[in-house]
Amino acid sequence: MFGARLKDIRLSRKLKLKELAALTGIDVTLISRFERGDRMPTKNQLLLLSEQLGVSLAELKKEWLADKVVALLQYEPMAMEALQVAESRVEYLTSKKVHDAPQLSDELQAKLDRADDLRKRWRQAQPLGPSQLRRLHEFFDIEYTFESNRIEGNTLTLQETALVVNEGLTIGGKSMREHLEVINHSEAIGFVRDLVLGKEDLSRRVVMEIHRLILKEVDNENAGRHRKVPVRISGSDTELPQPYLLEKLMEDYFEYYELHSKRLHPIILSAEMHERLVSIHPFVDGNGRTSRLVMNLILMSRGYTRANIKGDTQSRLAYYRALQQVQKNANPDPFYHLVADEVIRSLEQHLELV
Repeated sequence: MFGARLKDIRLSRKLKLKELAALTGIDVTLISRFERGDRMPTKNQLLLLSEQLGVSLAELKKEWLADKVVALLQYEPMAMEALQVAESRVEYLTSKKVHDAPQLSDELQAKLDRADDLRKRWRQAQPLGPSQLRRLHEFFDIEYTFESNRIEGNTLTLQETALVVNEGLTIGGKSMREHLEVINHSEAIGFVRDLVLGKEDLSRRVVMEIHRLILKEVDNENAGRHRKVPVRISGSDTELPQPYLLEKLMEDYFEYYELHSKRLHPIILSAEMHERLVSIHPFVDGNGRTSRLVMNLILMSRGYTRANIKGDTQSRLAYYRALQQVQKNANPDPFYHLVADEVIRSLEQHLELV
């Protein structure tokens, strides 16, 4: 146990409780509770203890994390089964293998080549006149907001979504939350477009701000903040990381992006960053919408039009199944194909309208 280990180390250093308290600045009563197992230190307190006791942070943290897992699962009858499921998911999210560049099939490479050819044609169609560009943005923004929210269960129709965004109307029989989801998503799209115009890259600040916009006035307490509670995906048996793992997983997330942002094909990179964020599930709500906006930030900043995954039942199921292939079987290929298909469809639609 962490508390027993902490006490053993302190006694081996011939330190009294009050002496360790003076060295760390942690209240003596609190340290006593750590040692009895009545209280767990914060990450910052753990660091202070490791420094003043002359023991590696990794050694203390291993015991600290083990106690957290035990506290969570000790009374669960299916604890061992849950640990086995979680082990494979955490291994996928943290292993060195997931930092390697993926191998692409010939079929997928052909789709990427097709998308690149369409992107070239789209860029040759520029510059569009201001009014034409504005109309294109309005058309695709509304459709994207409608579909992305529909995936998450929003019941506003495409026409109703347009009325809420463009006219500020209130739709009878629809909840305030559904109206706010539409308004917020529309604002988040505008934020992403401003990032593209300003050439601002993906970062922790960007992800948190996108999420803040998604949940603004819907859940201000959790908007732009990592979750502090365990969550489950409705209708899925996928085990999600516990809150105490999120900080490290998000560090790995941005490390992966730094490593591969110029090495992977943009479509593959956008799919990876989408899937990884959904799988980490760092937020109480809004993970899907935030992940899809991150995907499109990557695509748009590299000259593609945004991919708009549909929210009808068949498309939504295909989307969830493709994500589960990565999460359960470490097979990203179906998800790569899904994103590539959506990018191609989007580019073809943009070219047709031009």
